Order: sequence, then structure tokens, then C-alpha cells
Amino acid sequence: MTKFLILRFSSIGDIILTTPVVRCLKLQYPEAEVHYVTKKSYKTLLENNTYIDKIFVLENGLNELIKSLQIEDYDYVIDLHNNLRTSIIKFRLGIKSFRFDKLNFQKWLLVKFKKNVMPNVHIVDRYMKTVDSFDVKNDNKGLDYFIPEKDEIRLDWLPENFRNGYAIYAIGGQHETKKLPLHKMIELCQTIKLPLVLIGGKEDFEMGEKLISAVCLPTSKIKNQTSEIFNTCGKCSLNQSASLIQNSNIVYTHDTGMMHVASALKKKVISIWGNTVPAFGMYPYQTDFEVIENKGLNCRPCSKIGFNKCPLGHFKCMNDLKFS
Repeated sequence: MTKFLILRFSSIGDIILTTPVVRCLKLQYPEAEVHYVTKKSYKTLLENNTYIDKIFVLENGLNELIKSLQIEDYDYVIDLHNNLRTSIIKFRLGIKSFRFDKLNFQKWLLVKFKKNVMPNVHIVDRYMKTVDSFDVKNDNKGLDYFIPEKDEIRLDWLPENFRNGYAIYAIGGQHETKKLPLHKMIELCQTIKLPLVLIGGKEDFEMGEKLISAVCLPTSKIKNQTSEIFNTCGKCSLNQSASLIQNSNIVYTHDTGMMHVASALKKKVISIWGNTVPAFGMYPYQTDFEVIENKGLNCRPCSKIGFNKCPLGHFKCMNDLKFS
């Protein structure tokens, strides 16, 4: 029996973007075992994936993780992260490996000199290149996200006027320069005609409340319930937020992991881009989507990831966006 080990430590979006490799490898090598290594905090993204036979997590240090992996006697390593940690794992395991090309030089040229020599290829298809040697082909079925039954949100949990259809706005983001500032969030929300569910972490709850105060008039004494916006930030787990996305009509999102969750669930996505650009290859995959971005700036992209604030102070990539 062939045993494959897939390496990807983080983060939400990046891990979801590896799911076509997992699925295609397992379905096209049905007798093989597919194991996956990630950080403990991201295990929930994978533990319900029916194409993964075993998950290992980085928890008590890299050395302990490697000892656990050495027992498994793998045949091949598929490195979809390609960093120092994964290089150490591959060296210590001492078996044949295939690694993802991060195209760091090309990204550097785009960020530093605004010279775009990135291939016009989605990152999923670049991930798939790592299994070319096994003649594994992309089945073009998109991304996977498995929501366990215990985390499915019933429609009657939402305010009554949301139960016949609603939009999602994922207001969070790991970096501030990937998120709309509050006044632009308000502008966006004012253009959305459907009842709106806000999703995000605990850190996004206060921003959600500010949006409600600016956009809506309360219609109930029930906390956070309004006629138009319902704030679930910090109230739902990742899987529960995914369930809300699954039942929605449309998803508005910054360039974050929730954009890829929505893609996996085949929702219409309105993706909002600030300091990053779709040219990096991480736009919504195999789903209907639109891009909102400011293409008229010579300072963009200013990073392949993001910053806590605009390096130039004007934040025009978000402040100058128009919503119709």
C-alpha cells in the first residue's frame, strides 16, 4: 500500500486551496493512504475531510511531530508549504518528496517593481503540479469543505426576516490592509439589498456593532437583532460560519480564508481587494465571482500578505473603491 504525506501548516485559505490535491490523489489512488500535517489550530478544517485517512498536528514541537511521522513509513511527501519546517521534516524522513513552487521571486518583482511576471495560473493548479509524477489529474470539481452535522446552523436560529434569503459579509481579515475601513464597510452595506449576516471572529464583533449602529435601526430588544443586519462575529465556530455561508444567497468578503470557504461551497462571491491582488493566483476558485479592486494605483500591491496600516498613509486601495 502506498502512503502519501501532505504538508501544509497554515492558514485557513491556503489549507482549503490544497483540498483538490487531497481529493484527486485519494480518488485516483484509492488503495493508497493519504495523511496530512498541519497546525493544531487548523485541524478542524481537515478532520471531516473524507479523503484524508489520518491527520498529524504540530503541537508539542517539530521534533515530536517528526518522531510520529517516522513511524508511519511513508513512500512520498507532497510539500504544499515549502518552508523551513517542511524542509526539516523532509530531510529527517529521508524519502522522495515533491514541493510546491511558491514563486517568491516573481511575487517580489510584482510587489517591489510592479512588474507582473506571475503565470496566469491559479494557485490550485500550481499545487496540482506536485502530483504530476503520479499522473494525478485535476478533476475540476473545485475546493472541498465538509461541515459536520453538529455544526449545521438551522434557519430558525436567524431572525425571521432572514429566513427567505440573506447575504453574508465576512468582515474580518488577518491584516488591516486587506480589510475595508469602517466608513467603506458602511458604504458597501448600504448597497446590499438582502438582509445581511456578518461573520468573523471575536475580534470583529465590535466592528459589526458599529456597522449595525450606522446602517440599521433596531427593531427588537433582542441583542444584536436588527431589521437588516445580524452580527454573528465571535458567536459561531468556523464550521458554523461555513454553514451560514452554505445557506446564503451571496457572499461579500475581503481577500481572506472565508473567500475560499465560500468558493468551496460554490457560492457567488464578491471579493474585495486592498493591498493584495488577484494576480498572486489566490482569487475564488471554480465558482461564480466578481472582483472589486482599485487598479489605478502604482503602489499596489504593496505586500504579498498585508500590513497593520497603509505604508503610505493614504490607503487609497480601499478608500477610493466605489460600490454600485
